[in-house]
Amino acid sequence: MTSPSAKPAVDSSPVRDLLATAVTALGGQERAGQVAMAEAVAQAFADREHLLVQAGTGTGKSLGYLVPALLHDKRVVIATATLALQHQLVERDLPRLVKAVGTTPGLDASYAVLKGRSNYACLHRIREGAPDDQGELIQIPEGTMGAKVLELRTWAEAAAEDGGSGERDDAPRHTEKEWRQVSVSARECLSASKCQFGQECFAERAKEKAHKSHLVVTNHSLLAIDAIEGIPMIPDYDAVVIDEAHELAARVTQAATDELWAAEVERAARRSVRHVEGNEADDLADAADALRAAVSEAPAGRFERLPEDLADALALVRDAARACISAFPKAEAGSEPDAAMTQAKGMVQEVFATAERMAANSEHDVLWRTEGSDRMPPTLAIAPLQVWGQMRDKLLADNTVVMTSATLMLGGDFNAVGRSVGLKPMPDEEQPWRGIDVGSPFDYARQGILYVARHLPPPGRDGLGPAQLDEITQLVDAAEGRTLGLFSSRRAAEAAAEHVRKALPHLTTLAQGEAQLPELARQFVEDPHTCLFGTLGLWQGLDVPGDTCQLVIIDRIPFPRPDDPLMSARQKAADQAGGNGFMQVAATHAALLLAQGAGRLIRTTSDRGVVAVLDPRLATARYGSFLKASLPPMWPTTDPQVVRQALARLSQSPSR
Repeated sequence: MTSPSAKPAVDSSPVRDLLATAVTALGGQERAGQVAMAEAVAQAFADREHLLVQAGTGTGKSLGYLVPALLHDKRVVIATATLALQHQLVERDLPRLVKAVGTTPGLDASYAVLKGRSNYACLHRIREGAPDDQGELIQIPEGTMGAKVLELRTWAEAAAEDGGSGERDDAPRHTEKEWRQVSVSARECLSASKCQFGQECFAERAKEKAHKSHLVVTNHSLLAIDAIEGIPMIPDYDAVVIDEAHELAARVTQAATDELWAAEVERAARRSVRHVEGNEADDLADAADALRAAVSEAPAGRFERLPEDLADALALVRDAARACISAFPKAEAGSEPDAAMTQAKGMVQEVFATAERMAANSEHDVLWRTEGSDRMPPTLAIAPLQVWGQMRDKLLADNTVVMTSATLMLGGDFNAVGRSVGLKPMPDEEQPWRGIDVGSPFDYARQGILYVARHLPPPGRDGLGPAQLDEITQLVDAAEGRTLGLFSSRRAAEAAAEHVRKALPHLTTLAQGEAQLPELARQFVEDPHTCLFGTLGLWQGLDVPGDTCQLVIIDRIPFPRPDDPLMSARQKAADQAGGNGFMQVAATHAALLLAQGAGRLIRTTSDRGVVAVLDPRLATARYGSFLKASLPPMWPTTDPQVVRQALARLSQSPSR
């Protein structure tokens, strides 16, 4: 995709020179794809043109965008989807880059990391105490949790004294519940101007550093809140680089999704009782009872039309929350802020905002009831029907946006991903954009085989059948372990693990859920005669180069579930707009996950192996060509004997 009018190229020599200096200082070698990417990013900044860059694993895309970002004359925001990549940028890539080129004359190499407020310890909560369910401030919880909270408080005080970040990532090991005792959400915050510890506040210090920095590293969610919801979180910037951009639409959707359950409304009411003189808090508690009854009677799944009882209950919660907010006393000028009251009011405001949104039942939102479980009662959830419009109007309209990932070309071009983030499919003078593929250092046709088990029956609703289980066992046996199994459900992963354990007891077979993912990954890496079977967490979050993984098994094409309320609503909306909902929503979703899953195999130039897809529809269905065009260009086959022989040869070859 190219912009509608050709523009003169910017002088690329400064980018090339600085990149060469950095690569040499870091002990690397020039990579053609990295150079092409750096030049394209610099051109996009200069032309104020949006850019999509597909950069395969091993390209070195971090340097490919960091170098032109440093050279840009205005502030650039770098947004990642995962904390892991954010941590890598801030703790490894940027410090090494700045050490290598930071003394270059005229270069502003300052940078900062910016996260949501709840990611920083709150000194007010630490020093004044956290509210209990009745809103009373308590100093230290009892038992082992109290000991951990005390440890976190000691760490935070030391960080405040030593100029530390106060970030959750730097804290001693802890649980979510323990961290909530030393942090606050944005709604609970007293604000720096009213808090007696505002001058020391970790979150405020991070914001202040960001305002003084040339590069600001943040995440997709914070970017969405700042740009799309219009809540100022990030200092003014000229351009943004979105890494892991294949996840952007999903992360923006996640940031704009709200949930509501009766227990949350009750908790807000209990917190408010001691601050509200009238019956408003009691009325909110009564509304919670009505909501619980209505939710328990409502069917699970999406509501195209709200049941009357549920509509009434949501209106009751909305109105009771509004009245409760109004009943909170106004703070007297010059008085110390009441932290417990501020936090109680923040909880009620959150309940009101969500209940109001749900009661409106807008055609632009999707509302559904979750199934619930033994540990979690059913809840109401609401998400935007689409996010591309908001991104087009509020993110793409004001800033130059560069998006990059190893998987941006689906079906052979950038249109599917471009459409999902708000880029128009045809060249547009008001919104010029282009997409480039800078390639990969890997020779996929020589390093990998794409095997589609065409002879197997199509997957059914009942999970893996005997034919699929036997196929898995034969492949694993030929590979002598060394297998990463990516399954569409936890049940399928566990069934496959159980079958392989019985059939091949001499191998070690691990299943997701049997231990924490880092521990499973460690075992998988340490013993090559190991299989690791799991679901979505492994599809995208595992990096195991080398002989550890020579076979990736994908049990079925990962289409969204037919009863997924948001995906089914988006598919229906696309159909009603005259498009092909299946291809625009379901097939695009599947293509992205398939590409991510297949990408687990080849992680270095010396890796070899097989991606085995046990779903024959990849070879037989009309949409199969779209899905295959989204995968790395591996050598294809449908012959199981050829694949087993290749795996056997690999398993017996000496370690590289």
